Amino acid sequence: MTPGARVAAAIAVLDRIVAGEAAEKALVNWARSSRFAGSADRAAVRDHVFDALRRMRSAAALGGAGTGRGLMLGVLRGQGVDPSTLFTGEGHAPAPVASDERPRPMTDLEALDCPDWLAPQMRESLGGNFAAVMQAMQARAPVFLRVNLRKATVPQAQTVLRAEGIETHPHPLATPALEVVAGARRIAGSAAYREGLVELQDAASQAVVQALPLADGMRVLDYCAGGGGKSLAMAALARLDLSAHDVDPRRMVDLPARAARAGVPVRTVQTAALAAGHDLVLADAPCSGSGAWRRSPEARWRLDAARLSALVATQAAVLDAAAAQVAPGGWLAYATCSVLECENGAAVAAFLARSPRFRMQRDMRLTPLDGGDGFYLALLRG
Repeated sequence: MTPGARVAAAIAVLDRIVAGEAAEKALVNWARSSRFAGSADRAAVRDHVFDALRRMRSAAALGGAGTGRGLMLGVLRGQGVDPSTLFTGEGHAPAPVASDERPRPMTDLEALDCPDWLAPQMRESLGGNFAAVMQAMQARAPVFLRVNLRKATVPQAQTVLRAEGIETHPHPLATPALEVVAGARRIAGSAAYREGLVELQDAASQAVVQALPLADGMRVLDYCAGGGGKSLAMAALARLDLSAHDVDPRRMVDLPARAARAGVPVRTVQTAALAAGHDLVLADAPCSGSGAWRRSPEARWRLDAARLSALVATQAAVLDAAAAQVAPGGWLAYATCSVLECENGAAVAAFLARSPRFRMQRDMRLTPLDGGDGFYLALLRG
């Protein structure tokens, strides 16, 4: 595919997303109907689409319309690319830019790609960092790896990765964290990944795990394990009696194979089999994902007040259920990949008000300004 044809494909995918189709579904449907597209083409189209999703408001203003075509015009202009070099009408490229497809003035919130309804809460939660965090979320997220310290040191992993054309450097957020600076698309096929020396994991997520009071012999429960990334990270830091649980066990279907590859013991448990008495319970609760909008930009535009309210209620239920699994004197760790105070400090304060057994020990707030995703962690002792 030519560069212009890739832009045209992105326009078609974006039109489906604007019409309500989920981004991943729209991309998959396009790929299935475009067998001629090679892996590089699919990656380029995906990059275009996600660049537009991160900047939907500002791109629509720069492109003069909130359509797929308008969004791609805006993305290119925002990147300093003259759209006329790609909108040529030749071959499969989009039609030339019309005289009325001009940028229009935008509001401050449009320029920051912040939903109007959410701006007051974002400002309150982020304070003086509001604009800087929103600007950071307009860019692609870095690619991070977690070195599996059970199998390799950080320098050893870097050497193996470098031999396969993957360049990295350590990141200060977490001891095992490597930021990938070249060769990111080679990771999945690399020996380092296949042999369990490294896992893909955001540096802030790694920092959350590293902040947990883990010690050999502890009985630990990852209450909202999902795919099990934090379970694997915990198991790599200490020799634990570790269980992974999720309300939807299907999310954990790949965890046994991942644990075997990493060489760490993790058991999966169903809700009915949970037994209280854990030294530490990690509750990485469902949330808005506002701290990870660089990676999942569609979530920014799908979120609304009703959905946020429902998530806050879910977080309260998760905290109560997870607390019941903590042994006397044990730890409850509450985490979200959100920067919204209603999901973070306010949720913990409400929990403490109804659960006098627990006491706050400390908390941690990270934003994309720290390098990784936005994350919150509260450590409570019960």
